[in-house]
Amino acid sequence: SVDVDVECIMRRADLALYGAKRAGKNRHCLFDPQMERDFQSRTELLEELRFAVSAGGLQVHYQPIVSAASMEIVGMEALLRWLHPVRGWISPAVFVPLAEDAGLIGELGAFVLRRACADAAGWPDSVRVAVNVSALQISQESFLDVLRGALDAAGLPARRLEIEITETALLHRSETTNAVLDAVRKSGVSIALDAFGIGYSSLSYLRAFPFNTVKI
Repeated sequence: SVDVDVECIMRRADLALYGAKRAGKNRHCLFDPQMERDFQSRTELLEELRFAVSAGGLQVHYQPIVSAASMEIVGMEALLRWLHPVRGWISPAVFVPLAEDAGLIGELGAFVLRRACADAAGWPDSVRVAVNVSALQISQESFLDVLRGALDAAGLPARRLEIEITETALLHRSETTNAVLDAVRKSGVSIALDAFGIGYSSLSYLRAFPFNTVKI
């Protein structure tokens, strides 16, 4: 027999429940020891991410956007990167969802906006900067204060900033999300629909909101 206390049983039941939820609806899931190992690894990575955020361990890199007609750089896309001192480069596909689940995405998003606007202020006036924004960010009215604060602190004109959202951000959009996007557009900041064609690819999204850019 295995000596397992009530607290351990409840923890493992929670892990199995979480596994069932991740796998979809209308199903059950049995506990597997790998779940506990994965949970421990995720918990450790989250603590390391919290430290990286507070200690300035994240970096913003830039991918140039080039005009096919003139071959000139017309913009830069800001990309958040994490170089872990032991694990090496950690993919945003790993740490961004982790930040969203842990409630860190607002802090991360604000950091990227401030850094991107500050850097762009030193570029030629014709070069814009694009920043990816998560669905959780634009679902909160406080995002508008973060956006205005980043622009004001950098002295960057709103026309030189573009925020990129995905179809996921529009799938379950609320009245708050609609109001935030409308306020962003009216402020002069451009809005791009990112990665259109790899998700739901609904043309209704294009009709529902006047995007400045659609990235296919």
